[in-house]
Amino acid sequence: MKKVSKEVLSKINFTIFISLLVFVDYYSKSLALLNLSYGQLKETFFPFIDFLLIYNSGIAFGMLDGKSIYVSYLLLILTISISIYLVWLIYNEENFKKKSALSFIAGGALGNILDRFNDGQVTDFLHLEILEFSFFVFNFADLFITVGAILIIYFEIIYKPKNE
Repeated sequence: MKKVSKEVLSKINFTIFISLLVFVDYYSKSLALLNLSYGQLKETFFPFIDFLLIYNSGIAFGMLDGKSIYVSYLLLILTISISIYLVWLIYNEENFKKKSALSFIAGGALGNILDRFNDGQVTDFLHLEILEFSFFVFNFADLFITVGAILIIYFEIIYKPKNE
């Protein structure tokens, strides 16, 4: 029986991790669609997060929302292109921590691509509100992208291994 190289196993593991992130995002959006009514705020037991089902045909924070279907398709093509580049970066990156951060971003991007491909818009349902100030409504894919971006910033700027 042929032995699988460590590099191939690493690629398989990151592919599984990205797939898991996409599944979590897709499943959570499905639950939101089944259990929430559009535009109706539903309080949770979390201190700063409530449920609020909305649809975003634009990009982050609702920018370009409500524009033509052509803008939505352009955004879909753009995010697919970026995701392909991210996957290429992941498979060519040697640093495990940077691969992990990029995987969070890729998983989130692919989750939103799947949603946009199916509906032409992205389902958002987690409402961040602090001291009665509404910040934004997001989904798990957005959360994964944010976590990945924070990790990239941390690993690239703040944390530098001693051998670099």
